[in-house]
Order: sequence, then C-alpha cells, then structure tokens
Amino acid sequence: MKNATLKMISRILIVTMMLFSFQTAQAAMIGTDQVVAAANAQADRAAVLSTLSRSEVSSQLQSLGLDSQTAKDRVAAMTDQEVSALAGKINSVPAGAISNGWGWAIAIVIAIVIFYNWK
Repeated sequence: MKNATLKMISRILIVTMMLFSFQTAQAAMIGTDQVVAAANAQADRAAVLSTLSRSEVSSQLQSLGLDSQTAKDRVAAMTDQEVSALAGKINSVPAGAISNGWGWAIAIVIAIVIFYNWK
C-alpha cells in the first residue's frame, strides 16, 4: 500500500515538473560605471524637474502656452541622454546673467554715459 502511494505521488511530481517551466535566476556583478551613470541620470532628472518647478520658469511656460505638469511629463518621457544634455545646458547658464556678451555691452555703454555725464 505504501509502495503504490509513493509511486503515484512520484509520478504526479514528475509530470508536474515536466509541465511547469522553471526559470533560472542569474546573478551577475554590475560595474561601478553603471551605478554612477544611473545615479547621474537620476540627479540630472531631479535637477531639470526642480528647475521646472520654480515659479519663474512655471510662469514663463504658462505664458508660452505650456502647462508645467505637461512639461514635467515630457521630461519623464525623455531618455537619460536627453535629460543629461538638458541638465548640462541648465548648469552652464550663469544665474541671473545675460548671455551672448550683451551684459558686457550694456555695462560698457552705461560706463561711457556715466563718464561723459560726470564732467
């Protein structure tokens, strides 16, 4: 009796193991460059999103007809390379400065006007 029961259970187990597919797990080491790249991508994405959440940027986006939530959704849909390029552009612009040398030109014109009016 015991022998017949054990044979039946063994056969059921063999059939179920053959019917179910088993997936093998793989473990591998990841390099530090992959970890650093992922951390940099996350930091760049956070920097772009924090810039978009500023009130000045949000109001300028509103004036251009773009909702700030839509802009955040678009940033979320960007690839890591696109976000990195955008974050690089944001980080390269000096805060509060006028780009393309116009700031220096305006400062020189103001200095000339003050110099001639001083006399």
